Amino acid sequence: MTVHANSGANLLTDQPELYEKRFPDPDRLAARWTEETLTRYGSGPRVLDVGCGTGRDAAWLHGTAGRDVTGIDTSEAMLAHARAHHPGPAHRRADMRDFDLGTVFDAVVCLDSALLYCHTNDDLTAFLARCRTHLAPGGLLVAEMRNGAFFLGSTELLDGPRTASFAWRGTTYTSRTTLGIDHGAQLLRRRRVWTADDGSAPEEQRSAWRLLFPQELRHFLTTAGFEVLALHDGPGPRTEPPWSEGAVPYGTARSDRLHLVARLLSPPARPGAPTPSGHHHSNGDSTS
Repeated sequence: MTVHANSGANLLTDQPELYEKRFPDPDRLAARWTEETLTRYGSGPRVLDVGCGTGRDAAWLHGTAGRDVTGIDTSEAMLAHARAHHPGPAHRRADMRDFDLGTVFDAVVCLDSALLYCHTNDDLTAFLARCRTHLAPGGLLVAEMRNGAFFLGSTELLDGPRTASFAWRGTTYTSRTTLGIDHGAQLLRRRRVWTADDGSAPEEQRSAWRLLFPQELRHFLTTAGFEVLALHDGPGPRTEPPWSEGAVPYGTARSDRLHLVARLLSPPARPGAPTPSGHHHSNGDSTS
């Protein structure tokens, strides 16, 4: 655990088994919520899981739900764990802002705030362009993330550090986490200090998520050629109470989580382009 804050190392993402111990999901709520959402909106079987992490959700969608899943992530440690412990999907190392997989999907899925690693407007625009390239006409973008609007008037997540401990392989790990808002950059910044009772030195890690507001998110999506089908705060796999099969969305956007479903629209036909029936569009009345 002698890792410096600026090294780019991360205690949890560098040790995927430790990550799964810290964030267990034995009932696969995230994957089951995703499957119900994909089914409700009529998605085809080909799914791209962006920021697939340890691969738990991708493997459930691939094996149990019977979808054809590809997962991408920037962490080689996570991908190696996914291949070894959650096999089935294809796994590729790729960045969400510039991936080029040479194939088309029926849905792109971004769970656990993966979308919010697009810190800038250019990042988000680039990601949506990659989605547009990789989605079949009418394909879905499904995302589950923190809700920027929650922090308008609410400070409950910002009031002082939060401490959590858990044991793994004979060692007790304790995290002390502080969140703060960078208003100019519109980022939720996290400082986390890990300590362990094995005598190792404390480890400090810093990360951040983009705070996106519902109307802002709608603007980015419609500008990128998507139609927003649903945008609500729950229930979802990380809400309280959590989602369960058949649960009806609340339809509001007040809570800490935001859930998005958007459909890629077909590009408008060019004047003079053939229609499916073989006729051409005309800008004027027929003179025949």
